[in-house]
Amino acid sequence: MSLKKSILLIIIILLIDQASKIYIKTHFRLQDSVEVFSWFKIFFIENEGMAWGTRISDFVSFVSERTAKIALTIFRIIAIFGIGYWLYDATKKQGSKILTIAIALIFSGAMGNIIDSVFYGVLFSDSYMQVATFLPEGGGYDTLLHGKVVDMLYFPLYKGYLPEWLPIWGGQFFTFFEPVFNIADMAISTGFIMLIVFNRKAFPKAEATE
Repeated sequence: MSLKKSILLIIIILLIDQASKIYIKTHFRLQDSVEVFSWFKIFFIENEGMAWGTRISDFVSFVSERTAKIALTIFRIIAIFGIGYWLYDATKKQGSKILTIAIALIFSGAMGNIIDSVFYGVLFSDSYMQVATFLPEGGGYDTLLHGKVVDMLYFPLYKGYLPEWLPIWGGQFFTFFEPVFNIADMAISTGFIMLIVFNRKAFPKAEATE
């Protein structure tokens, strides 16, 4: 797969990701939800941290949340350059199509969430008890690098109480699948899954050498 096709795939995913986020941000209030199916809802939340809402400050208590947020955003920006070089190198060396697609998916997903983290704080007003405004007159809800990632895809495939005989969690209310995510997260997850499931096809030269 050529670099041009990889870039085209990245652009398409970024457009879909950002269009969905901007629509949600400008049409939903925080915590608003719309049931599409019994097992799928559009549920608007904002994520200030890493995957599953984890924050650096959860592990390093002496670091303030705002400092941790900047550190996380800067780390993501540095990482995206590494992923970009990986994609360039893979296409230059004519790596397998699966490898190139997987890297492109990871790159586009990471870039999509970086855009939120870097710019959304200054581009939008907050969504608490109101629908956000794009480029509000009074300024955004926060400063550059302090934006929150917009999540909206929620798949509660199962909700119910676990059997009493189950160790530790028996009798507790359980939801599968609990996390709320976005198109960018889907792209990143799909890319990593491709690398794991199709590892031999993604890295054929490495397998041959071994």
